[in-house]
Amino acid sequence: MRYLSTRGEPGLPGLGFCDILLEGLAPDGGLFLPASYPRVDAGDLARWRSVLESEGYAGLAFAVLSLFIDDIPEDDLRGICERAYSSGAFSSTDVVPVTEIEGGLWLAHLSGGPTAAFKDMAMQLLGQLFEYELERRGSELNILGATSGDTGSAAEYAMLGLPRVRVFMLTPAGRMTPFQQAQMFSLDDPAIVNIAVDGVFDDCQDLVKAVAGDLPFKQEHSLGAVNSINWARLVAQVVYYVASWLRVTSADDEVVSFCVPTGNFGNICAGHVARMMGLPIETLVLATNENNVLDEFFRTGVYRVRSSAETHATSSPSMDISKASNFERFVFDLLGRDAARVRELFAVQLPRDGYFDLSETPEFAGLAERFGFVSAASTHADRLAHIADVYRRDGIIVDPHTADGIKVARDFVRPGVPMIVTETALPVKFSATIVEAIGIEPDRPAAFDGIEDLPRHVIALPNDANALKALIAART
Repeated sequence: MRYLSTRGEPGLPGLGFCDILLEGLAPDGGLFLPASYPRVDAGDLARWRSVLESEGYAGLAFAVLSLFIDDIPEDDLRGICERAYSSGAFSSTDVVPVTEIEGGLWLAHLSGGPTAAFKDMAMQLLGQLFEYELERRGSELNILGATSGDTGSAAEYAMLGLPRVRVFMLTPAGRMTPFQQAQMFSLDDPAIVNIAVDGVFDDCQDLVKAVAGDLPFKQEHSLGAVNSINWARLVAQVVYYVASWLRVTSADDEVVSFCVPTGNFGNICAGHVARMMGLPIETLVLATNENNVLDEFFRTGVYRVRSSAETHATSSPSMDISKASNFERFVFDLLGRDAARVRELFAVQLPRDGYFDLSETPEFAGLAERFGFVSAASTHADRLAHIADVYRRDGIIVDPHTADGIKVARDFVRPGVPMIVTETALPVKFSATIVEAIGIEPDRPAAFDGIEDLPRHVIALPNDANALKALIAART
């Protein structure tokens, strides 16, 4: 298995998985993808069903990831998966249990990890992969990331205590819920550096890309990434699409659809990869909130980023994103893996014009048929209504992002095809919205009692790449 950049020149030699594991962005500013996706058939799916039943989620993770990773010995990779998913970090022994709810929908519960968000599903594996590879190389890594809510805490908890790793995590000042802030800022460890940026998430993301794009600085300070621009994190998410499909179906040719709340296109991009591999996915339903950049593209063919002033602060804040970092991976596949066209769109047109338009291209005309994507958006009123509706019908409290997904999913349910909504986080992270919707506080796991009252460890920083570089240089 070799990897290439979405902006790379054809014919260049590909890289192995461990070559890109610690990198994040490719040197040319593109994103890494497999040179070709591995394909699975009914026999593979039947074997995976047996593996999930006999070896659990860790065994399934090893089976799926082995298709993408061939430069870590099998016994070592199996041990990495077992440590990530069998260590008691998850509240359910299933790791990803599913629940059927009214209206032809299923919930894939992805929030049973240590920070109560789906980001734990990949971060727990990423921490184990980083520790393994850094030990093998005898080197250290300074992780630079950005979060709109849940990525930061999931990364920090996964990397906490790893002796060769330091984390610099950017957050948009005042844009996360008090619970989300407390999860990160209460950590008192010199290897965890929380940074509140004067701006929105897209500003944080731009700073990460600007600093990572300075190759001499990146190399001097051994910078890596944990955002979903890192391929290792995205491929880890492919596993829970397989697990969800296996748990909802009983036949190896049975199709399902997925509805995915998404802002940065990482979660649903993993679903796209799973579908390209041959997992029987009929439709990938993309759900956004009022920040509907991605929905606008899938409806019109126009991808137009928004300014900071145009990016709404909503009650599903982890999707308050107007520049979807992983979207380039999908456009690369959409355009027949034409790196020159992708480079023109993302490195020239988008920075210059703020948008690009594929509406008149034959690739966009065949998008839904070839790739199974549809989309729609949700509002605050929709979130409140669907939190209340699911609680009334099913006795389950869902978080606002999952409520966005449920609202959008119900418009695309087809008889006989299970629609799986990927849960985003436990509702305790968004208590104010839950109280507004149903008038009661969601349950709080004991591990999170009183975290808002703990001392805060966070550095305020202007939206300036040089200021960020100076801080990193001073702390490494």
